[in-house]
Amino acid sequence: EVQLVESGGGSVQAGGSLRLSCATSGLFFSSYCMAWFRQTPGKEREWVSTIEVSPIGSTATSADSVNGRFTISADSAKNTLYLAMSSLTPEDTAMYYCAADRWSCNSVSYVKYWGQGTQVTVSS
Repeated sequence: EVQLVESGGGSVQAGGSLRLSCATSGLFFSSYCMAWFRQTPGKEREWVSTIEVSPIGSTATSADSVNGRFTISADSAKNTLYLAMSSLTPEDTAMYYCAADRWSCNSVSYVKYWGQGTQVTVSS
């Protein structure tokens, strides 16, 4: 059974940084794509970043809104996914979700496994 458990959320002032973690079990990073999504009340869940890990390296992609500020990474030895966030703005305030799927991680419609979420609040 695949399980995803996020941590690391909190409150930070604009311009600050946070690192989210997602502890995983029941999967191997080389067999799944891993991703982060976020959602604010009343809005659809939004894709943030995806990483695909292979024996020769990893490939990461990010939404334009976070490109250059957020960095996704994966530690296979620790079975943990990370999202390092910097230069945070109030617009980054959201519930952040860890996600995994065998085939596609860039759309809410395709992702099969979700964590419970961790709240990030950025104040101005």
